[in-house]
Amino acid sequence: MYAQNLGRAINNLVKDGSMKHASVSITILDIPSGKVLDGYNSDICLVPASSMKVVTTAAAISILGKDYTYKTEIQYDGLVSKSVLNGNLFIKGSGDPTFGSERFKETPSMNVLLNRFQKAIQQNGICRINGLIVGDESCFGTESKPPTWQINDIGNYYGVGAWGLNIFENYYYLHFRQNPNKDTRPRIVGYFPKIPNLLLMNEVRSSGDSIDNAYIFASSYSNLFFVRGSIPVGKGYFTIKGAVPDPPFLAANMLMNTLEKSGIKTKKQATTYFEFIREGNKRKERTTIYTHESPPISSIVKRTNLESNNLYCEALLKTIGKRMNYKGDTYEGTTAVTKFWKNKGLDLEGFRMEDGSGLSPRNAVSSFHMASIMRAAAQDTVIFDTFYNSLPEAGSSGTMANMLKNTRAWGRVRAKTGTMKGIKSYTGYVKTESGKFLSFSIILNNFEPWGKVREMVGNIMIEMCKL
Repeated sequence: MYAQNLGRAINNLVKDGSMKHASVSITILDIPSGKVLDGYNSDICLVPASSMKVVTTAAAISILGKDYTYKTEIQYDGLVSKSVLNGNLFIKGSGDPTFGSERFKETPSMNVLLNRFQKAIQQNGICRINGLIVGDESCFGTESKPPTWQINDIGNYYGVGAWGLNIFENYYYLHFRQNPNKDTRPRIVGYFPKIPNLLLMNEVRSSGDSIDNAYIFASSYSNLFFVRGSIPVGKGYFTIKGAVPDPPFLAANMLMNTLEKSGIKTKKQATTYFEFIREGNKRKERTTIYTHESPPISSIVKRTNLESNNLYCEALLKTIGKRMNYKGDTYEGTTAVTKFWKNKGLDLEGFRMEDGSGLSPRNAVSSFHMASIMRAAAQDTVIFDTFYNSLPEAGSSGTMANMLKNTRAWGRVRAKTGTMKGIKSYTGYVKTESGKFLSFSIILNNFEPWGKVREMVGNIMIEMCKL
């Protein structure tokens, strides 16, 4: 009976008028046996949005290890003589996406970190620096963002990309003074942190809508940003978040300013490693005087999946690429992750992975691919506990906190969600009332509107729990 009810719930979704122009792929697997319990268009490849994160994060736990930490180091080249560094000072990143973040209790604030760096420099007898302050992002190369991300995403906080040296999660706050009248231009009154030479072209309008419809258009390394769209009318202040154009330079500049304020004299010249090399400076042996360690991968994966953080996921992907293929870029990362799952015996024909986080609209996966990856993760004792506990729980946490409360699925479903315009996906696990353990994936593309569809997807999950 329960199996029939599940089939009916799936049929209600795919036959509903809101799905007339949609593409749907659904797969429900019994984890011990691998048997397909139900589904619809299981082999059709669609855009999964942020459900793609499970592919990356589960692999990261195995490849990097749950206790792996990133290191950010303060180094210098040249020699110290009579309190003067005749050389350059480096803040060298290893891709840590949490550097300066406020999301982790175990991570010091940026001000605390900068003060620790400054004290370490003083304790090494340096009172003046005759060289440059360099943000060294070289571990990931110059490709900060996946090449298939869209232009309307990459200037905004969710499209910051992952650099070899990240800071403040690579976004800044942009503050507007609201205008009470529609179709007027609200004024930009400031932004934080201070980004040198940032030029903002304000084309934002005031709107009767109550939501943020403002977008920032920019590219990496460029200081010219166009702010377009609308924010609500009002009499107060309104804040949006944008992508820092060059985080390694911002980190070097902030360190330089901290040193100057503390009395350590510099040439007041901050730069990045690639600019440093481009200008003809030679690589020299360095001395490391301070090392900051990130939270472990287990904590980063949990934040990635609970909060659907794109930066964290892309950093994990590039770190995997660096570990497995000696190059920390998107291509090597996706190649390594795809190979990892293939080596577990999965058939990934038709599977296309263009980034780690799911922001690329060119990702293509089937629900069978995703449910099979979840099953493989569940059968891997190295991966499973850390991975399972990182997933949002229905009715309780993360992006599933407001779904399925006070239903029979409450606390029985853990799933990574994915959302883009016209796209919704859920990929995860179900512990049924009879003790079965299932993996599942539901991917919907090109549907409208969402409200009714959300209820029907929830009904499918409830019926899964009854099996």
